Amino acid sequence: MSALRKKFGDDYQVVTTSSSGSGFNQPAPEKKRKRQRFVDKNGRCNVQHGNLGGETSRYLSDLFTTLVDLKWRYNLFVFILTYTVAWLFMAFMWWIIAYIRGDLNRTHDDKYTPCVANVYNFPSAFLFFIETEATIGYGYRYITDKCPEGIILFLFQSILGSIVDAFLIGCMFIKMSQPKKRAETLMFSEHAAISMRDGKLTLMFRVGNLRNSHMVSAQIRCKLLKSRQTPEGEFLPLDQLELDVGFSTGADQLFLVSPLTICHVIDTKSPFYELSQRSMQTEQFEIVVILEGIVETTGMTCQARTSYTEDEVLWGHRFFPVISLEEGFFKVDYSQFHATFEVPTPPYSVKEQEEALLMSSPLMAPSLCNSGERNSLDCLELLEDTESAAAAATSKLPAKLQKMTGRDGLPRKLLRMSSTASEMTYSLGDLPMKLQRISSVPGVAEAHRHLEADRHLDSSDRHMGSAKTAKMGADPMSQSVADLPPKLQRMAGGCGGRMDGHLPPKLRKMNSERFT
Repeated sequence: MSALRKKFGDDYQVVTTSSSGSGFNQPAPEKKRKRQRFVDKNGRCNVQHGNLGGETSRYLSDLFTTLVDLKWRYNLFVFILTYTVAWLFMAFMWWIIAYIRGDLNRTHDDKYTPCVANVYNFPSAFLFFIETEATIGYGYRYITDKCPEGIILFLFQSILGSIVDAFLIGCMFIKMSQPKKRAETLMFSEHAAISMRDGKLTLMFRVGNLRNSHMVSAQIRCKLLKSRQTPEGEFLPLDQLELDVGFSTGADQLFLVSPLTICHVIDTKSPFYELSQRSMQTEQFEIVVILEGIVETTGMTCQARTSYTEDEVLWGHRFFPVISLEEGFFKVDYSQFHATFEVPTPPYSVKEQEEALLMSSPLMAPSLCNSGERNSLDCLELLEDTESAAAAATSKLPAKLQKMTGRDGLPRKLLRMSSTASEMTYSLGDLPMKLQRISSVPGVAEAHRHLEADRHLDSSDRHMGSAKTAKMGADPMSQSVADLPPKLQRMAGGCGGRMDGHLPPKLRKMNSERFT
């Protein structure tokens, strides 16, 4: 345990997902009613077709597939029954020919040539058919050239026997070579897990291949089965939704040599966008996992399936690593294939986390509104609340400072050319008016002005004479600064000297007309 904590951190706690490892002092868990599954853990689909009516005749139109799909006991019964009926029928035909020709009554006549030698009853006719069909040929019973009807029946027997052999033996061969048993060596984890990976909430499960032979072109898909009701009132039982497990990036194409962890990132496009740890206790859904690939040894397509219900998804868990580097090879420990351990994971859904981030950062509201992540009404309400907060904060300032901060009427070119302490406020001239009001909050602009004022304090003292001359001029902004305290006068003097001192005469004249 100490080595595990050293490797994964002190916040992690090992959790065994199997029921055999529970302690004696732990209370017995409440017995939950068994959930009806659409797909069992072994991949069998719990679907039965009923009330087919006259559609059952469609099964006979594809008789070969129908026989292959039958269970083994029924398949063997059809196999034995077909051969038995065919043999008895052909033996009866040979006995009929011997009976019509009178061969049964002249068995001891040496001068008479029968159709089939040494056939004098039904058992002898049956033995003759078996010897002919199986190409045994003991030499005691044989067909003669004095029986043309026997020659025709012999040809019919050969053709019918070849058809029956091809049909039944081919059916048995296909059934035995089906790759369904190959799926028994493809493993899925008993539980799925939800935790953070690469900074995103992710649904994860694990797949593995027990054989050394590879699965060629292995591909994995996930379906979410969940009943829902449309806005028009239509109820859709077991509606199928696609879960993206890397289709756009090619991550769904697997190189299944060692166990892999399949990931589904929960984002705005995911059906689990609003799923949280609390809501998962009341949700009912089923995740169907389908793994397909070509068996390397036979070249046949194999499909393995499993499913996870809502009570088999562990929130805040992560899978144990099972691969270790040995001397000259990599070792896979399948004893830890299903094991998980707890990791710190927020219990909120992705939607709730985005809303919390939005509320904690009001300056991000315009960008989120433009990106379409929120509806228009929410964006308008958020902008109105931000505007009212900025207006209330500005109204608490003195009248002189309000005049200094409220520079919405300046031309845009002057705002871009400004490099004074109020450069942060004036540089927002090209932004929308609502964002300019947000940026005029004293907590943002005033702190920046004080920082720039301290930086240029010495230069303001050296140019005090020019500041006094500018204060005595006709500039309305300099006259209003005369009533401020000495420190603010130095700040305003540095600002005015930098803003107007480097401008051409024509622009200085336009600037003075703007303030008058």
